[in-house]
Amino acid sequence: MNKRHLFAGMAALGTLAIGAYVVEAQMMTRHDRLHAQHGGHGMGHEEHNMPGLRGTNTTDAETAEMQTLFRNFTLIDREVSNLENGIYSITTTSDPDTFNSLVSHVTGMIARVEAGDDPQVIIQSPTLDVFFMRGENIETEIEVVENGIAVTQTSSDPELVAALHHHAAEVSDMVDRGMQAVHERMMK
Repeated sequence: MNKRHLFAGMAALGTLAIGAYVVEAQMMTRHDRLHAQHGGHGMGHEEHNMPGLRGTNTTDAETAEMQTLFRNFTLIDREVSNLENGIYSITTTSDPDTFNSLVSHVTGMIARVEAGDDPQVIIQSPTLDVFFMRGENIETEIEVVENGIAVTQTSSDPELVAALHHHAAEVSDMVDRGMQAVHERMMK
């Protein structure tokens, strides 16, 4: 075989290899692409920018608050009591930046629920859908306490009560485990 044919053969093999790579990349599932993009392990998922905290209806300030809460989840303590008709939660932190983000996030999200203004955050739990559809049926009391915020939410609607219980458990899990809790919930 002369050098010209050898070169042409190598070029053809190279083209086939590139083509195979493109086909394989196109066939990857969304999850495979995300895993490949983010290193393939739990806490390695784009922790700095946290793109999943953005939504189609969020402000930059809201996204920044959530980023602070997730970055500082180990600085947050939370206690929840399930009530017959809702929940009582108290969430605290001794870190001033986390405190400011916590109070702003909680009051902002409750105001959004009352207005039916879904932020549509990428990683948002489906549990919140019922709140944004029927938030007028939730009674909420908020009290800013030393180092945190206390919230009582009640409803006479059994579906909303169940959703309040479920969401409170989800938030507690995020406080305990940070973004790992979100990743696991989204994988189910």
